[in-house]
Amino acid sequence: MTSISRVGVAARYSDLAILGDTAYFSGYVPETTVGGSVTDQTRDILEQIAQSLAEIGSDKTKLLHATIWLADIASFDEMNAVWDAWVVSGHAPTRACVEAKLADPGYALEIQVTAAL
Repeated sequence: MTSISRVGVAARYSDLAILGDTAYFSGYVPETTVGGSVTDQTRDILEQIAQSLAEIGSDKTKLLHATIWLADIASFDEMNAVWDAWVVSGHAPTRACVEAKLADPGYALEIQVTAAL
């Protein structure tokens, strides 16, 4: 049986869990751009994701899946402009994107990813 390792373990959740060669991340929300534009919040989150991937020896070419929750689906094109520039051509993960009420009214989106190591 392959063991599960967890990073950033809190009472309610872990920042990520690794099973075998796959890393499952919790959702990312903006850190420095809360209340800012969708463009700025998307960049903030994608920078966090890239940093987390690097910390475990992975990178955005190894993304397997992403789920994106938008506070307002009307911001879909604005978010996609940043996403499309960030994703490596030929390495786009599977993806779902939906509108949802988020935990903080200052959040325009949340992104959760799964990646290979």
